Amino acid sequence: MGLTIGVDIGGTKVLGGVVDSAGDVLVQTRRDTPAQDPGETAGRIIEVIKELTAAYEVQAIGIGAAGWVDETRSIVQFAPNLAWRDEPLRDRIQQAVGLPVVVENDGNVAAWAEFGFGAAHDADDSMVLYTVGTGIGGGIIIGGRLIRGAHGVAGELGHTTMVPDGHPCGCGRHGCLEQYASGNALVRFARADARARPEAAERLLRMAGGDPDAIKGPAVTEAARLGDPVAIGAFEQIGHWLGVAFADLVQTLDPQVIVVGGGVIDAGDLLLKPARASYEEQLAKRGRLPVAEVRPALMGNLAGVVGAADLART
Repeated sequence: MGLTIGVDIGGTKVLGGVVDSAGDVLVQTRRDTPAQDPGETAGRIIEVIKELTAAYEVQAIGIGAAGWVDETRSIVQFAPNLAWRDEPLRDRIQQAVGLPVVVENDGNVAAWAEFGFGAAHDADDSMVLYTVGTGIGGGIIIGGRLIRGAHGVAGELGHTTMVPDGHPCGCGRHGCLEQYASGNALVRFARADARARPEAAERLLRMAGGDPDAIKGPAVTEAARLGDPVAIGAFEQIGHWLGVAFADLVQTLDPQVIVVGGGVIDAGDLLLKPARASYEEQLAKRGRLPVAEVRPALMGNLAGVVGAADLART
């Protein structure tokens, strides 16, 4: 198959691009997402596709949606940051643009991009992606195939239990990984420690105007890079829990590579160093048995576009 279009839909943007078979984005365009209006959101997606098809001849459309997509890759059952509830997105877009359309979860399309063209492009069998942002998402590839599960919602890695009866999670459970290793968790840890040890959080509190409740994620990253002990400690805490999750994962799936993406990965080794240390500590008793290498994601903001476009070829 020749050129395809990938569209990445989040709570604030609709980003589309024309992608070739090598994963190169030839052109891209974007619109704001009218998140509270499903019809308007579909309209923006159609606008993006029609703008791109006016300039390039494409054969199929892939859409990455921030929500739960059914097993037929057509209906967005629920989207936490969009007003989609059992939205027949594939049929709506397909009828408007006259091309084949595939809809997939945004974590899955990002995983597919990293496996085919990014951090795990050299893997020939398996990879698991953790996307660490405000929450935690992911995607699983085994035997070269995206694992979607019986109902299309496999790969919700952020909602595995780390701490029984721990912090309540938006999913309705308690103690999920998302509550201990996400961007929100990073901020919560930093704020709590800044209150308890203000003398150790001098740089961080200065950035927040002296108010622990005003601490934000970018400030934690910047302060950690400047050596702030509380900010560094917050990264060590979320890194620890990520490492625990990685160790649990390899016992179950034994992938070749674990890739870490999402907004928090911009912090680089501030996150990856403690995550890898925790991971290795958890698996120390395995001796010489091989384990998955942990790598940072490479595809950045275009992972959703590239992954969705490539899935449209399958």
